[in-house]
Amino acid sequence: MDNHTSLGLLAAFGLPLVLLLLAVSLLRNKYRSDLSSIPGPPLAAYTKLWRVYDVWKGQAHWTAIALHRQHGPLVRIAPNVVSVADADEISKIYSVKGDFVKTAFYPLQSISWQKKPQMNLFSTRDETEHREQRKKIASAYSMESLLKMEPAIDECGQLLLRKMGEYADHGEAVDLGTWLHYYAFDVVGALSFNSRFGFLEQGKDVDGIMQANAVILLYAALIGQVPEAHPFLLGNPLFPILVPQMESWNAVLVFTLKAINARIKVARGGEIELEGGQGGEDMLSKWAALKALDPTKITTRDMVVHLSANVFAGADTTATALRAIIYFLVKNPAKMTILQQEIDTADANGKLSNPVSDKEARTQLPYLNAVIKEAMRLHPSVGLLLERHVPVGGATICGKYICGGTIVGINPWVLQHDPKIFPAPESFEPERWLESEKSREQLVVMEKHFLAFGAGKRACIGGNISMIEIRKIVAQLLRDFEVKIEEGHEWKVKNSWFTQQQMPPCTLKRRSVG
Repeated sequence: MDNHTSLGLLAAFGLPLVLLLLAVSLLRNKYRSDLSSIPGPPLAAYTKLWRVYDVWKGQAHWTAIALHRQHGPLVRIAPNVVSVADADEISKIYSVKGDFVKTAFYPLQSISWQKKPQMNLFSTRDETEHREQRKKIASAYSMESLLKMEPAIDECGQLLLRKMGEYADHGEAVDLGTWLHYYAFDVVGALSFNSRFGFLEQGKDVDGIMQANAVILLYAALIGQVPEAHPFLLGNPLFPILVPQMESWNAVLVFTLKAINARIKVARGGEIELEGGQGGEDMLSKWAALKALDPTKITTRDMVVHLSANVFAGADTTATALRAIIYFLVKNPAKMTILQQEIDTADANGKLSNPVSDKEARTQLPYLNAVIKEAMRLHPSVGLLLERHVPVGGATICGKYICGGTIVGINPWVLQHDPKIFPAPESFEPERWLESEKSREQLVVMEKHFLAFGAGKRACIGGNISMIEIRKIVAQLLRDFEVKIEEGHEWKVKNSWFTQQQMPPCTLKRRSVG
């Protein structure tokens, strides 16, 4: 048989065969016995491409809310993926037992170091590894440890306020959302390395770290919907070998390694020497001192992975929350007035220091805490499904049996916009979190639906860091300045895993209190 004849047969039978196999695959997806009765977008039952396109548009959080309001607590958003909108299922899906394991979406968000992927607390799917790694570092994220570093947070806050004062004094509009992002990054740098990144001093994205994070998040959001494509893209195991400089593309990793190398010397015999002496309160100092005492307790690899994870996850999520707080207050001036009156009264009564301490913000400013909670409810930082695999043997979720291996999860936006729990869910109503307005039982139910930091044993380890810096800077900023946004201007929100916002220009005016 000559080549011409072979090509003719391939054209005659090959393409129809491929199309037939594709049709069989799509129909098999659609009519899976355990999922075929679960409602959702018609195309989503056949192919993952519906979900990829929805994420690519950048508004998947609103899509999820609309679908659940239309279809109920279970919605099929891909052939093997079910979105859940029932807080009663949180304890099952995010169980402390860890039998619902993380999906392939998460390892995409790991650094590549020493020519291979390095799993962090967030990205690892191995529950044993997560438990062992968390044991090594959890104490550094406790409130007790973090409050010892409060002066470092104060330095960042005071620097931000000085910069904002310059804009106010010159009558210039300011991109406050970006400056809040700078603040969040510099706090993470100070707490992690005892060294700010320099964002606030320089007023810019130093070394392209913010841009690098944005690219990583976009990649994770899109390719995370089809993780089987990752080994052929950035997850190709040949990349680090064929392109060794690939690791230098990650500005977060580069800064982490630079910070570690600047502070630590490895003497002969493997002993650790920390520049500037031992005893620092930042995480690098603590972990280096631990390693010096007992190299088996924590490795250099552990320090690189966990410090870079601080930078990757901590700053963007905190900045998203800060922008939401300021934006909703500016858009609801009556709420802003109540909060500033609370701050002014506490200040006049000698209950606030300068700068405001976290303890003061927590205990003396109840309306501030309600404002923070409501803004994070209305605009949680995470905008996609917190995915888990149903364990072998299957599980019953919302009264429906679902086979093992199926991906299930809850989108925080869906629970936190549930009108049955939060009446007028799109309204900014801090009062709903105050005990004087709600019974204790109602507040417990609301807390159950609050997933801003995740749930279960895989909940965000850095939640305390975020809340300390948020409480302090919001109180200080609003004590010192009036913040305005020009009438009619709105923010722009893009959901690339994190629901980050582009704020319109703000004008600041110094306040004269008392």
